[in-house]
Amino acid sequence: MTWDLLLAGGEPFDVAVADGVIAATGDDLPRDAGTIVDVPGLLVTPGLIDLHTHVGPGYWGIAPDPIAWYTGVTTWVDAGSTGAYTLRFPATQVRVAALLNISATGLAGRTGENRDLANCDVALAIDTIQQHRDLLRGIKVRIDREAVGDSGLEPLRRALTAAEACKVPVMVHVGAAPPEVDDVLDLLRPGDIVTHCASGLAAPLGRALVEAVGRGVLLDIGHGSGGFAFDILERQLDLGIRPHTISTDLHARSLHGPAFDLPTTMAKLLAVGLPLDEVLAAVTVRPAQALGLPGGTLEVGAPADLAVFEVRAEELEVTDAHLQARRSPLRLINHYTYAKGRLLPPQLPPPVPPWIPLTDAQHAALARRDRDIRALLSTPLVGADALEDQFPRDPRSH
Repeated sequence: MTWDLLLAGGEPFDVAVADGVIAATGDDLPRDAGTIVDVPGLLVTPGLIDLHTHVGPGYWGIAPDPIAWYTGVTTWVDAGSTGAYTLRFPATQVRVAALLNISATGLAGRTGENRDLANCDVALAIDTIQQHRDLLRGIKVRIDREAVGDSGLEPLRRALTAAEACKVPVMVHVGAAPPEVDDVLDLLRPGDIVTHCASGLAAPLGRALVEAVGRGVLLDIGHGSGGFAFDILERQLDLGIRPHTISTDLHARSLHGPAFDLPTTMAKLLAVGLPLDEVLAAVTVRPAQALGLPGGTLEVGAPADLAVFEVRAEELEVTDAHLQARRSPLRLINHYTYAKGRLLPPQLPPPVPPWIPLTDAQHAALARRDRDIRALLSTPLVGADALEDQFPRDPRSH
């Protein structure tokens, strides 16, 4: 047979694609494909899955396609941007799944969505999930003093009630108390997810964390603009507690720093000593299993969501949300990203929303990026190999 696409010579093996799914894998597959891309010395992975992003409408939302093409992220899980009143997502080339905010207003504004408990309507949340099962894979709730006000733990209790009725997990954001992070952890069930698990604002380190992990609660990085601290993660690792998934919490206030993108966030986990295979599992098979998502593997029959990386053995300085610095031993540079077997082309991002504060240096960097991407888009390309020849697939390097 003739395949649509063959990625040849990469690690761990050749990958052939037909009709949007992986058709064959192995060493030295026949070069019988409509498009053959030679990737010797490069790492072929399933398309990355970012378990915590914001790509829906509202204060925090960003467009995923202009980031996906140079990062390898083919599945974007929107973590609570929308609630029952605001559920809508624009069409994208990448796969989007969502966690429904227990607040029916979603994240229309910066915070405060759980202060009015009338918006945390359990019956409405249940009905909404039942009507949108393919899209909605769980429930999101933010529990910190700004988001809940005087509501305390009640929004979390309501999220858990709705999730139990729908047999889906809850992802809970932890932040500055009250409520106390231990009280949040004590309520969670096996399969529920704590995002910002290494937050310097909540610092989950004690008995409740150990017990929650022991009963099957999953820890997610959720970097964001303030949710990740190297020293907290390192203390958790000393306790024998490791993050289950790695995500960016990529949104309008973290996209331009300090999170930037998923490969950069992965480098931060490499910097504290996690091995590359564990880091890759935390952005592929583990998030897929956590939410029952398609993809996450290179098995025959899986969606042909694929990423091709150069693993460069050079040190990279990375910083957390509190400007603590570490050095990653490796740098991951995306060369190609495929969604359903189709190469994602370069795209210009939309303008930065006017309510997002940027420094002069950030404005200058964004202008250089836009100029370089426009030049790339205007250059006639001969096959996929020309992409990396024209510009590195990392706009932050320009």
